[in-house]
Amino acid sequence: MTPPLEATWAGLVDDAAIFPPGNADLTDAVAAYVDRRATAHADLVGTFVLRDTDLPRVAVAAGVELPFSVVVTGGAGQIAGPARACGRSDLTLAGIEIALRDLDDLPGNARRVAAAVDAARAEGDLDEDVPVFVELPHVGSTASWLAAADVVAEQEFRLKLRTGGLEAEAFPAAHALARWIDAALDRETSFKCTAGLHNAVRHTGEDGFEHHGFVNLLLATRRAFDGAAIDEVVATLEERDGARLAADALEADLAGARRWFTSFGSCSVSEPLDDLITLGLTEQR
Repeated sequence: MTPPLEATWAGLVDDAAIFPPGNADLTDAVAAYVDRRATAHADLVGTFVLRDTDLPRVAVAAGVELPFSVVVTGGAGQIAGPARACGRSDLTLAGIEIALRDLDDLPGNARRVAAAVDAARAEGDLDEDVPVFVELPHVGSTASWLAAADVVAEQEFRLKLRTGGLEAEAFPAAHALARWIDAALDRETSFKCTAGLHNAVRHTGEDGFEHHGFVNLLLATRRAFDGAAIDEVVATLEERDGARLAADALEADLAGARRWFTSFGSCSVSEPLDDLITLGLTEQR
């Protein structure tokens, strides 16, 4: 028997292999997810992330229960569909993820999502315990952004923070990310991240973009929760010395920070694991 992974890292990575830049074939990615459950690092991985449009093409062997996080590709009106589809199949719905697109009225957009979720739950299509992640667009902590975050918190949804992508503009500056974390904690709202977090430590990627590190982000969340000033949180996000970051991480209660920073989507599972082993933050193999 393989010992369980430390609580700090268990379920930290959501398998987003089919999304850019990985773009894995859906059938191959699901098979790899299933096979990984028998490996020593299985506990590192949480849900399998896919689009609502992918659901008709997913086939799972009888008796195999896999947790799927479904990304809604349209507006609030499309929430009930994938929830209903999972309910009619053997697919286990572990989360709904939806992005707000109405830049002129983010709070109103969030309320429309809330109404759609309420309707899906009232119809029995969406279980009460399925978390809903709402992605707010990268427009900074404006009044509209914060008002939408208020709606997310009031509905007991969770935030989804985009930390990278295929263009430089998709990578938020450290001060913006620090304020997003602060806004989530102020509202006692958990969050997940997506894109650009394959590696543990902040670095300049081969694409030339400044990539955040997931250990930076987890440590920054811990420090923000403990009352650190925003400048200290920014400095933590910008730390590039892996040895220094690892030493600080080993002294912090990062497992407690997972109450807030729940997971991040990554098209690679091996890269985050290799980084954790290299930094001495886990011995799991």
